[in-house]
Amino acid sequence: MIDPLAVLPHLIALSVAYALALPIGWNREKAERSAGLRTFPLVAVASCGFVEGIEAMMAHDPSAVARVLEGVIAGIGFLGGGAILQQKRSVRGTATAASLWITGAIGVASGLGSYDVAVVLSLITLLTLWIMPPLKPDASERGEEAADEA
Repeated sequence: MIDPLAVLPHLIALSVAYALALPIGWNREKAERSAGLRTFPLVAVASCGFVEGIEAMMAHDPSAVARVLEGVIAGIGFLGGGAILQQKRSVRGTATAASLWITGAIGVASGLGSYDVAVVLSLITLLTLWIMPPLKPDASERGEEAADEA
C-alpha cells in the first residue's frame, strides 16, 4: 500500500513543475508552434519525475544522480532538435527548442526542491517569449524573400 504522506512531497514537486511549465506551453500553443500546451508540462513533469524517482535510491551516490541528469538534459535536447525546422533561407523553431530545454530545467529544479530556481527560470522564459517578439524584425525587414516563393 502506498503511504499518502510519502507521496505528498513528490506530488508537490510534480505539481510545481506542471504549473510553471503550463504558461510556457500556452505561449507556444498560442503562437502555433510545433510543441505547445501538452508538450511543455509533460517535459517538466517527466524531468521532475526522473529526479524524484531516483532521489531515494541514488541519494548516496552523487555521480549516479549526475548521470541521470545528463541523460535528462540530452534527451530534452534531442526532443528540442525535433522542433527545429530548416527552410530555404531560415531556421525556425529554435525558440521552441530552447523553451523545451529550459522547461526540462524547470522540472529538474522542481525535482531537486529548488523551487526558487524553477520559478525564476519560468519567469525569465515567459518574459523572453512575451517581450522579445515585438523587438524581433519580421522577414520583410530582414530582406528575406516571401514565404510563398518556391
